[in-house]
Amino acid sequence: MKRRAVFSDRDGTIIEDRHYVADPAHVNLIPGSAEALQRLQGMGFTVVVVTNQSGIGRGLYTVEDYRRVAAETDRQLAAAGTVVDATYFCPDAPGGDPRTTCRKPSRVMYRRAARDLGLEFAGSYLVGDKRSDVIPARALGSTGILVRTGHGREHEAGLEDEFPVVDDLAAAAELIGRLEAR
Repeated sequence: MKRRAVFSDRDGTIIEDRHYVADPAHVNLIPGSAEALQRLQGMGFTVVVVTNQSGIGRGLYTVEDYRRVAAETDRQLAAAGTVVDATYFCPDAPGGDPRTTCRKPSRVMYRRAARDLGLEFAGSYLVGDKRSDVIPARALGSTGILVRTGHGREHEAGLEDEFPVVDDLAAAAELIGRLEAR
């Protein structure tokens, strides 16, 4: 039996967006994000982080730098009592071939996670602070939720008619809880 998931962006959604986070010392959880992920897992969702990391493709930091930041993010989440089920990242810089890039809004990372983890898109949620985080929900048959943290305020204009817009990941978890109770 396939499981449902919440696919969450990382920078600007779970951790503060520091414009190409390449140093673990710059990792700061957004208040309430760890508890929100716990709540979502408590509702039975698999939690998958799906993140563009164009700084790698732009030559601003290395895959090893990314892994150190990811490890620090996981450490801080674990210290707050939660562990994400999986993380997928795309190192592609913007401007690549849209037919082959894994860069969101491409659905490549979502499909890879679904295949690897036995997930279904119907009844799943995509949460993030950019259009590229929520737009794939249309094609996947999922629900997209834009958060205002990170770049969310810059991206909400024109999306609010199609996607719910909430203040942060904690508010997204609350909304998902209400939608699930229906």
